[in-house]
Amino acid sequence: HNRVGQILHPEECMYAVGQGALGVEVRAKDQDILDMVGVLHDPETLLRCIAERAFLRHLEGGCSVPVAVHTAMKDGQLYLTGGVWSLDGSDSIQDTMQATIHVPAQHEDGPEDDPQLVGITARNIPRGPQLAAQNLGISLANLLLSKGAKNILDIARQLNDAH
Repeated sequence: HNRVGQILHPEECMYAVGQGALGVEVRAKDQDILDMVGVLHDPETLLRCIAERAFLRHLEGGCSVPVAVHTAMKDGQLYLTGGVWSLDGSDSIQDTMQATIHVPAQHEDGPEDDPQLVGITARNIPRGPQLAAQNLGISLANLLLSKGAKNILDIARQLNDAH
């Protein structure tokens, strides 16, 4: 505790999409390996990552544009806060949306045949919660785009390309 000068809360400092989540890359059709690593899934983390990645993908973002997120699960609600900034930080758009998502203790119906969303394979998590998380990310991205995020991101990309 003597080295911590300040704890940064999400209102002060959001993070990059997927930051802090651990991913294991495997071949998409390698069922034995998918079954083996499937026990490592944390359902809440997985759903948070799907929402974050869907948000970034729909904004057509990447590592060269200032996009940040914060997600949280509480009482069956997935909260997604996202924002985009101009490169100098003078212009920004942020908002939060939420979706009701039932996170099952275990998959009730057996593994999914085609469980991949936004590059994440989760055979042990039902498709319904995954789709709800993806739709949350897309909905928040659409909201920010309707508020002018496309212009901010286009200018950031142009400035990055010029350097």
